[in-house]
Amino acid sequence: MSTTGRDVLRRSIAGQGRSVALASLLTAGHQGGEALVPVVIGVVIDQAVAGASALTLVAWLAVLGLLFAALSTSYRLGARFAERAAERAAHELRLDIARRVLHPAGGTEAGNLAGELVSIGTSDAKRVGTVNNVLPFGVAGMAGLLVTAIVLLTRSVPLGLLVLLGTPPLLYLAHLIGKPLERRSEAEQERSAFASGVAADLVAGLRVLKGVGAERAAIDRYRRTSRDSLRATLRAARAQAWHDGSLLALTGIFIAVVALVGGNLAAAGQISIGDLVAAVGLAQYLITPFSIFSWVNGELAQGRASAGRIADVLAAPPAVGTGARALPVPSTGHVQVRGLSRGALRDVEFEARPGELLGVVATDPAAATDLLDCLGRAADPLSGSVSVDSIDLSTVDSQRVREVVLVAAHDADLFAGTIVENVSTGPLVEDALTAAAVDEVASALPDGVQTAVTERGRSLSGGQRQRVALARALAADAPVLVLHDPTTAVDTVTEARIAAGLASMRRGRTTILVTTSPALLSATDRVVLLDDGRVVDQGSHATLAVRADYQAAVLA
Repeated sequence: MSTTGRDVLRRSIAGQGRSVALASLLTAGHQGGEALVPVVIGVVIDQAVAGASALTLVAWLAVLGLLFAALSTSYRLGARFAERAAERAAHELRLDIARRVLHPAGGTEAGNLAGELVSIGTSDAKRVGTVNNVLPFGVAGMAGLLVTAIVLLTRSVPLGLLVLLGTPPLLYLAHLIGKPLERRSEAEQERSAFASGVAADLVAGLRVLKGVGAERAAIDRYRRTSRDSLRATLRAARAQAWHDGSLLALTGIFIAVVALVGGNLAAAGQISIGDLVAAVGLAQYLITPFSIFSWVNGELAQGRASAGRIADVLAAPPAVGTGARALPVPSTGHVQVRGLSRGALRDVEFEARPGELLGVVATDPAAATDLLDCLGRAADPLSGSVSVDSIDLSTVDSQRVREVVLVAAHDADLFAGTIVENVSTGPLVEDALTAAAVDEVASALPDGVQTAVTERGRSLSGGQRQRVALARALAADAPVLVLHDPTTAVDTVTEARIAAGLASMRRGRTTILVTTSPALLSATDRVVLLDDGRVVDQGSHATLAVRADYQAAVLA
């Protein structure tokens, strides 16, 4: 069953039911107290006109003081519970989105830039969480209207009926007026999220853009995207202005009608002076609940739009199906690829024997990417199979696959923290740091492996980042390790040292090197050559080096 925006809103509110209920009760007490203030004032005036004693007047003034104290306390506590519900709901939504985005089955990245997913997990989650903040005040506004109607009914049936019967159509009109705002808000969030995604991509690839001289094209692209986002924001702001202005006009007309009817009743002698004061005060008070309704309706419209975007992420179909089987632990690491076809791959067949260091050279980079996706079960083949220890990976849950098979991507990211924290805290850290030549990097840094690196490792050079990422993959000590071009930004001398360290550390463990690096390939036990998406030959690096297609891919 797919997740909808309504489901997201419903779960968000239900998950904070206790806090929302307490906030609603307390804020309803506040608004009910606000509605009773003009009533008590009217009673004081009637008592004064009737010549009541000073003690009676003081008693009623004390009642008024207690009423203010109660409604003030109710508001402060109610607002606190409402804010707590909003923050907790937004936090839980962020966790749900993060879990879905990071799930091994994937699927959320299809059609979404990384920046868009970040925007959904922050801005949209906050807007949905805010619904928990405004709902108690919506309940409070209804409580204020109910108290107002009951008081007016006790003073005058026509006045009470006017409020009771006039409020529902006014609320319905407010709902209709909020529909354009909901549509504009959704478009605004979409364009804003897309602009964030484009900006994140441009920043991440800034060095490449400078290297190929594409800064101007990148700037023009972001300018167009930013302008689209600005236009969507302005349309949403105009819709918000029309929404607020229309509700204010409707509210003003309704309040004027209530005051006019009350004045006519007082002029006809059907209600007392105190009742007239109370009626006028209540008519003025009605501005508050209707202003609350305007605010709540606007937030709900934006919350519904954001909930729909969150639902799209949570309900995104996984890139791979589920599986009930598990790989044996410990695993021998025997990998078999049989008749594999997907994307650029055509009927690929090879195997990596237990403990073997196997090189794979693909003349087409797209074929290398498709092979990596299938080996790590980021995608399932259209035909054929990838199996480990004779178990087809398509029958294994993607999370369980990662317990045995680790695919280290070419563009692995680092995190804010120290170098050693980016590698591991396990027993193989020192060996991994040495094998990946990170010890050389650390020796040139002020605090060695304890040196802090910035987000995504931007404080390091490209080669340094690659070495730290490789050390992290080696420290994991996976039964099957698949590496994709782990040394493209490393000098040849360091690359040769890494090749030797890699072969030494992975001895007895199955390793698949998808690369075109001669230094790495010379350290392998065997190399498989993929040309035009097919296996055309396999053998040692030295044996294959006589082939023209191999030379073109490796020695270019």
